[in-house]
Amino acid sequence: MNSIRKEIELCLRAGIELAGLESPAELNDETRLLETGLDSLGLAMLVVDLEDRLGYDPFTLMKEPVYPKTFGQFVQLYERFSEHRRAEHRRAEHPQSENS
Repeated sequence: MNSIRKEIELCLRAGIELAGLESPAELNDETRLLETGLDSLGLAMLVVDLEDRLGYDPFTLMKEPVYPKTFGQFVQLYERFSEHRRAEHRRAEHPQSENS
C-alpha cells in the first residue's frame, strides 16, 4: 500500500470513528464514499485533515471540479496531485534568493 493511500485510509477511518460510526472491515477501490457513513460535512473534514497531513488539497488545485464517488477515485485524485506536494517541499528546502 502506498503512503498516500495509507494516510487517506487512516484519516478516513479516524473520521468515521469520530462520527461514532462503524468503520468498514475493508476499504477497497470500489467502496463508495457514501457507504462509509460519512456525510458531506464528514468528507469535507476529511479533506481538511488530509491537507494538514499531506500538505495539499487537490480540490483547490484542479481546474475542472471532480467529485470522486469511490475510495479508489478519491485516492487517485490525491495521487494525481501528489507532484504538487513534492514541488512545494523542494521549494521549501531550497528557496531561491530574491536577487536571483
